[in-house]
Amino acid sequence: MSKMISGIVEHSKTLLIVSTLLVSTACQESAEAPPTPAKAAEFVAAAEVELLESWIATERASWVQANFITHDTELLAAAAEEETTNLVVGLAQKAAQFNGLDLDPDVARKLEKLKLALTLPAPSNADETRELTRITASMKSIYGSGKHCSEGGECRDLGELSEVIHSSHDADELLDAWQGWRTVSPSMREGFERYVELGNKGASELGFSDLGAMWRSKYDMDPDEFAAELDRLWGQVKPLYEALHCHVRAKLADQYGDVVDAGGPIPAHLLGNMWAQTWSNVYDLVAPGNVDAGYDLTELLKARGVDEREMVRYGERFFTSLGFDPLPDTFWERSLFVQPTDHDAVCHASAWDLDWQDDLRIKMCIKVNSEDFNTIHHELGHNFYQRAYKHQPPLYTDSANDGFHEAVGDTIALSVTPGYLVKLGFLDQEPPASADLGLLLRTALDKVAFLPFGLLVDQWRWKVFAGEVAPADYNSAWWQLREKYQGVGAPVERAATDFDPGAKYHVPANVPYTRYFLAHILQYQFHRSLCEVAGYEGPLNRCSIYDSAEAGERLQEMLAMGSSRPWPDALEALTGQRQMDATAILDYFAPLKTWLDEQNAGRTCGW
Repeated sequence: MSKMISGIVEHSKTLLIVSTLLVSTACQESAEAPPTPAKAAEFVAAAEVELLESWIATERASWVQANFITHDTELLAAAAEEETTNLVVGLAQKAAQFNGLDLDPDVARKLEKLKLALTLPAPSNADETRELTRITASMKSIYGSGKHCSEGGECRDLGELSEVIHSSHDADELLDAWQGWRTVSPSMREGFERYVELGNKGASELGFSDLGAMWRSKYDMDPDEFAAELDRLWGQVKPLYEALHCHVRAKLADQYGDVVDAGGPIPAHLLGNMWAQTWSNVYDLVAPGNVDAGYDLTELLKARGVDEREMVRYGERFFTSLGFDPLPDTFWERSLFVQPTDHDAVCHASAWDLDWQDDLRIKMCIKVNSEDFNTIHHELGHNFYQRAYKHQPPLYTDSANDGFHEAVGDTIALSVTPGYLVKLGFLDQEPPASADLGLLLRTALDKVAFLPFGLLVDQWRWKVFAGEVAPADYNSAWWQLREKYQGVGAPVERAATDFDPGAKYHVPANVPYTRYFLAHILQYQFHRSLCEVAGYEGPLNRCSIYDSAEAGERLQEMLAMGSSRPWPDALEALTGQRQMDATAILDYFAPLKTWLDEQNAGRTCGW
C-alpha cells in the first residue's frame, strides 16, 4: 500500500536531538532559581534554535542511510536514534518543571509538544534506555530480514510471499504464504513484552498512565475523549463497510466454496493482502462482469512515452494549477526517482524536507503505471505542506495532527479523476457515469476496506499498554479485535505462542497507526469542502480541484498553519467544520452503496 508507506518513514524530527550545550545551559539556569514564565520562554527559545540545527543534521543522515543501505550507514542511523532518545527524554523531563505556571499560551503549547515529542520515551535509567533501543532495533531487524523456508529448502521473504497473496486464487497456496510470513514474528514476542514494560515506564516518568495514553494525548483533547471520537467516526462509516464486506464475502464464497463461511468472518488469507487491510487485489473476483472503466491509465502513460521524471512533473503541475509556486531546482537535482542499479536503497515512496525550508525531495523507485501516478500526487502533497509551514517556529513545523499530513496527500490523489485526465489531454472525453461503478468499487476495496484495520491496530496496542491484555493473551486479543471490527478471521487455529500482531511492520517498528484511520476520514472531508470552494456541482467522486485557484487558496491557508493551532482550528480553516465528519465518505461512495445494497438483497450480512 504505497500511499501509506510515507507515513511509515515518519520524519524523524519528532525524535530528533537538542544540543547538549545550549539546552543544558538553559536547564541549569532554570534549576538555579524557581521556574518562572520568563524562564519557560527562554527554555523554549533555546531549545528551538538547537532543535532545528539537530533536525537538519539528522535528516541528512537519514536520507543517506535510506538511499545507500550499507552496514555503516545503518550503524550511524542506529547510534543517532539512541542519542536522540536519551536527549529528547531529558528535555521533556526538564520541560515538566514549568507545569502549573501561568504561561503565555504559545509557550505552553510548545512545552506540551516537547513533552509529547517522542513516540517511545525511554526510561531515564541509561541501562534501560540502551536495552529498549536494542529491543526495538532487534524487532525491526527480525521483520526486515524475515524469511520463511520450506521443508524443501526454498526461502521466501515478505515481498515474495506477498506476491502470492496478491496474485494467486489457489486457497492452498494462499494459506501457505499467509502462514509462512507468520513464522517470522513469534521470535519478537519476548522482546515486545519487555518493550511494553520499558515504554510504559518512560511514559510514566513523563506523567502519563501508560504509553497508549501518551499517544492519545497528542490530539489536542483528553485521551479518553479522543478514543470516543474514533468510535463515533467508525459508527458513521460502518454501514458502508458492512455492505462491502457482505458482497465481497459472497463472491469469495462463489470462488472458494466451503473455505468461506457464508455467515461468518472472511478468512484473512483470501483478501489479496498479507494483512487483509486492503482488498483491491480481489477486484477481479468481486467486480460486476459488465463494468468497463473506459480507459487504462497505465497504457495511456506508456503510449505517450511518459518517463519517471515526467510523471513527477505532472504532479507538480497539479499544484501550480492551484496557485502554488513550482518546486525548487534542487528538488529535481536531489530526489530519487529511479531505483539504483549499483547499490541498495529503500524504495518505499516518501517525501522529505531536509532543511525545513526549501530542500524538498521525494524518494521513490517510480514505475510508469497508474498506481505510481497517483502516489506521486500524494507524495507531493507532503512536500507542498512542508514548504507551506516553513515560516512557522520549529516546534510548529508539522501537520495539525498526524492524520492531516497523510490526508492532504490523499486528498490531492482523489482529484486524479477521468475529468482531470481529459484536461491533461490523456482522454478526449470523460467516460459515461456508468463507468464510475468499477472505479468506485476498486477504490472502496482499498479505502473503505482499510478503515476498521486502521482503527484496530492501535486499539490492540492501547489495551496491551494499559495492562488490559496480558502477554499470554496477545494473539487471542488480536484476533478478537479483527473479528469485531473487520469481520476477518484467522484461516487456521492460532496458538498463544504465535505473535500475529508482529507480522505487521508498524507493531515491531513502534509506529502509531491511528493516523491512517484519521487520514482516510479527513481526505474525503477535505475533498468535499475543496470541491465546494471550487464551485463543482455533481457526483463527488467525479470532482477534481485541478486548476482551481479558489481551492488552492483555501488549501494554502490551512497548510500554512502547520501545528501552530489545535487541529480543530486547522480543520475549520479548510472545511468550516470543527469536528471530523465521515459523511463525506458516504457521499463519495453513494452510487456504490446503492449498487451494493441491490447485490446484497437476500444475502445474510454481518458476522
